[in-house]
Amino acid sequence: MLPESTNGGAGRGGDGHGDGSGHDGDGDSSGLAVPMDWLCAEYAADGLLRTSGLVAPGSLEYRAGLRTLTLTILLSGSGGGPDRWLSRTAHDHPWSVWVETRLARSANGLPEADLALARNTWGRLRATELRATDLAGLAGLAGPGALDEERQVWLPAWQLGVALGHLALHLC
Repeated sequence: MLPESTNGGAGRGGDGHGDGSGHDGDGDSSGLAVPMDWLCAEYAADGLLRTSGLVAPGSLEYRAGLRTLTLTILLSGSGGGPDRWLSRTAHDHPWSVWVETRLARSANGLPEADLALARNTWGRLRATELRATDLAGLAGLAGPGALDEERQVWLPAWQLGVALGHLALHLC
């Protein structure tokens, strides 16, 4: 028996026929749509965050960074890359507005499975808050020790995720 393919059916074509069509013979698509663009973006984001060693894998902070960086990579499209991702996650870039704009435009032709995951993730990032060091004055810091790590505030998960993603990109 052949292993399942990415479109959910058995065999090379996903439909048991091995013809690569992904159809069951009557014109209907068979199987489950797999969000391959999302999975590739998440794999890249996970590698960047793990390599940077900024936060423990599995922590809430890590998950916020992973989801934020995955959205950044996915929504940047094929023209994206580390330099583009750095500019998107920069402190002075309106990241949340950029994400909402990209999602409203149906993310420039992303498959529906990827788009659904992106929209769900964005909703969760907006709705979730994490207690973290106040990053509000981060851009104007004058030197080491200027950030008061004892001062903690509730931040939307995406704000912490953007900062972690940006730092991870710099470190890798």
